[in-house]
Amino acid sequence: MSRNTSRNMLPAIREALLREGAITCYQGYLTEELLHALAQTLRTALALEESPANESRTLFTLFVEQAQNIVRYSAASLSGCIDGELHELRQGMLLFGRREGRPYLACGNAVARPDAARLEASLARLHSLDAPALKMLHKQILKEGPPPGSKGAGVGFIDIARLASGGFDFQFLDMDENHVFFVLTACF
Repeated sequence: MSRNTSRNMLPAIREALLREGAITCYQGYLTEELLHALAQTLRTALALEESPANESRTLFTLFVEQAQNIVRYSAASLSGCIDGELHELRQGMLLFGRREGRPYLACGNAVARPDAARLEASLARLHSLDAPALKMLHKQILKEGPPPGSKGAGVGFIDIARLASGGFDFQFLDMDENHVFFVLTACF
């Protein structure tokens, strides 16, 4: 990459983000430590904007859910041993912004194609459920335990569906023969 490329690229990225109402955007490897720092930054920004407390709590919760999905499941990863200790980094994007004054949170990360079909079916099911059905499913999964392959409680997407008062949407974009780029946007 030449110096001119980065000189032209960064303003173009900034302009694109500003057109989308972006307030905070992160792209790169994400760790639990970085997640805490980004979450604290979001919390501070919401407090400085004097966002209502219930809105701030909801946005903070959903931000953490989306970031944890990247940390736990992104197929774009880098791993190896450093001083005899295994380290793994997973890559993704987080975006917080406002459109017409309404906040939204978006996340994106690579997903292995075989996992994308299962993920899409699960999200389509959640998208079709109303609030009482989502609440019932949330209780059921907590009672029965997480589904196979889950690295958490298995209720992250249900929480996103329940808390996104303006709805949520998702898409899977072709990356290469083995991966798709998964985007999940929650609106308020």
